[in-house]
Amino acid sequence: MQQLFFQCWHILTNKAFLILLLIINIAGTIYGYYWYGYQLASTEPIFYIFVPDSPTASLFFCLAIIGWLLGKNFKLMEVLALITLIKYGIWAVVMNLLTLAETGSIGPAGWMLVFSHFMMAVQAMLYLPKYRFQFWHIAVAAIWTLHNDVIDYVFGQMPYYRVIDQFANQIGYFTFWLSIVCIIIAYFTYKRGNYLHEL
Repeated sequence: MQQLFFQCWHILTNKAFLILLLIINIAGTIYGYYWYGYQLASTEPIFYIFVPDSPTASLFFCLAIIGWLLGKNFKLMEVLALITLIKYGIWAVVMNLLTLAETGSIGPAGWMLVFSHFMMAVQAMLYLPKYRFQFWHIAVAAIWTLHNDVIDYVFGQMPYYRVIDQFANQIGYFTFWLSIVCIIIAYFTYKRGNYLHEL
C-alpha cells in the first residue's frame, strides 16, 4: 500500500503531470469566467471580484501549481486554493443535485458541472502533502472566504440558480458551515504539516 502511495505521489508531482494539470485548470478558469459573464453583466463593479467563485478558486490553484513548477510554495495561494476548491466544488455539486431534485433533470451541461466541480474538490485534497502555508495564511483565507459568503448572501451576489432561489436562506446557512468545515480542513493540514516537519 505504501509503495502504491509513493507511485501515485510520484505521478502527481511529476513536472509533466503538473503542467498538464495547470493547462486543464487554466482552461477551466477561463471557461468559468465566461460562464459568469451573464451575471457579471448585471453586477455592480464593486462586487465583480466576489461573483465568479469557482473560476477564482481554480485560479488560486493555477498560481499554486506555477509555484510548485518553479520550486516554490506560494503559500497564500495554496491555502486559498485548498479552502475554495473544496468549498465551491462541493457547493456546486450540491446545488446541481438540488436543482435535479426540483426539476427532475439538469441535462448534460449540469452533469458536466457536477463532475468538473467534484474534481475541483478532489484535486485540492490530492495535494494536501504539498501545501506549506502557515497559520496567518489560513487567517487571511478565512477572512476572504467568510467575507465572500457575506457578499453572496447579505448583498445578494450568490451565483444564479433560478430554480432554487427560493431556498436562498437555507443555501446561505449551508454555505456558511461549508466554509467553516473547509477552514478547519486547512487548519488540520497546517497542524499535520508542522507535526511531520518535527519528526
